[in-house]
Amino acid sequence: MAELYVKPGNKERGWNDPPQFSYGLQTQAGGPKRSPLTKRVAAPQDGSPRVPPSETLPGTPPMGLPPPSSKASRPPAMGGCPASTVEPTDFPVVECETLLEDVLRPLEQALDDCHGHTKKQVCDDISRRLALLQEQWVGGKLSTPVKKRMALLVQELSNHRWDEADDIHRSLMVDHVTEVSQWMVGVKRLIAEKRSLSSEEQANEEKSIATAEENQTTPGVQQDP
Repeated sequence: MAELYVKPGNKERGWNDPPQFSYGLQTQAGGPKRSPLTKRVAAPQDGSPRVPPSETLPGTPPMGLPPPSSKASRPPAMGGCPASTVEPTDFPVVECETLLEDVLRPLEQALDDCHGHTKKQVCDDISRRLALLQEQWVGGKLSTPVKKRMALLVQELSNHRWDEADDIHRSLMVDHVTEVSQWMVGVKRLIAEKRSLSSEEQANEEKSIATAEENQTTPGVQQDP
């Protein structure tokens, strides 16, 4: 095969001159052919366009990938936060404990107001019932709903709202009769006596005002002789 690539010798050249190769025969003999640069490349199977690296602009995301979502980088609106970012708190809710002193002191004060207006036997019975209330409260025999309702009852009693206080008394007798039956009778009687005392004091006050106005009137016209 070497004879095909070497031209016949030139008689004018020296014996040690290199032979002249025939490049035309090399192309005819065939060899690994390179594809021309102008040949188009087939499109990829996934359908996404192929862009040469030289045509990619700086800062542009690569083709074929979805653009970044604008919602992910958008800050939350002022004055609120997304519902998904709010984490529920597991802290227990601390409720205000009803104190025995806050309930017993107004009841004892109401009983003191009734002395001199109410019979001694009635006052002694109310005092004994209040002692039972204190004993059961300190002994932990009263539930939280009973304590809260008693605090409301005392508040209504101090504000002279007799009907509201009596309604709370009846609700306690219906819903928690086993807890309050021993001493609630005394509280009911105290509400009634306090109402009666308040009515009597109001009547006396109105009578005093009327008497004062009558004394301030001008004297009558003198009769003719």
